[in-house]
Amino acid sequence: MTNDDIDIISRDVKDMYGTFVGKIIGTVTDIDGSVQFVGVDCGFQGLMQIPYEQLIVRPDAIIFFPKWRLDSQKLLREKRLTLRRLKALNDIVADNDDMKEDAQIIYPKYKSRLDALNETEHIIKAKLDTRMEELEEQVKAAKTLLFDAKMQFRGDEISDRAFDAVKMGVSELLEHREHEIKELQNVRKRLADLDAEAQEITEPVQSLQESAVSYMTSKSVRDMLPEVPTEIPASAPVPEASSLPTVPTFDKSDNSQNIEPTSQPAEKKSKEGSDDWLSRMQAQ
Repeated sequence: MTNDDIDIISRDVKDMYGTFVGKIIGTVTDIDGSVQFVGVDCGFQGLMQIPYEQLIVRPDAIIFFPKWRLDSQKLLREKRLTLRRLKALNDIVADNDDMKEDAQIIYPKYKSRLDALNETEHIIKAKLDTRMEELEEQVKAAKTLLFDAKMQFRGDEISDRAFDAVKMGVSELLEHREHEIKELQNVRKRLADLDAEAQEITEPVQSLQESAVSYMTSKSVRDMLPEVPTEIPASAPVPEASSLPTVPTFDKSDNSQNIEPTSQPAEKKSKEGSDDWLSRMQAQ
């Protein structure tokens, strides 16, 4: 343990919004002497072991950074860098079509990384939602205390001094919580902006893969066409010419409209229709 580490013992810890967290009563070190965790007495909440990386030691204060903030900042940084790489890939392909094959090889690497970051983002968003709910409940509880103090003051149950102390304490707490709520909202907005940017960047790159399989897709469509029939099914025999109905004809010279039956073989028409369909399909 170094002198700097010894100096943090018995010092107060506040979060980045100014709220008192507790007092440091000891540290947990690794085999090489580096500090891993700091033991903080948080009063009613008991002893908390805070990772040393979540603390910033300053001459005037020791500041605690919540885990959700560190995780979200890391996610924003890594996702922004990944999207920059994908955008650069898009620009290279746009400038030179000959680079499409190389882009198709490199793209899965960054797409896989982006998918992993999206999974991490889903977990972090759940933590942000949970913390937001906690803060909203604390704000409601603080406002309840202040309103109850007003009723006590109006009923002459507490003195002016006590009421001023309640107002000051609640006002300070609400100010700290409002700062954290605003930062949570800001992180949410930045994540949403990156999601929209990711959608815009990945769509052109995905078109590279779609163009690569366009030939296979068109071939599969041709394979789905029905086969050309080679012979007339036995279950549907062609009727004989003698059984077909006759078509009436009229003699213009005869006023009585004598009907003279005529007929045309259907077998010849059916065969000609099949030959025409076969010719059209083969032409395709």
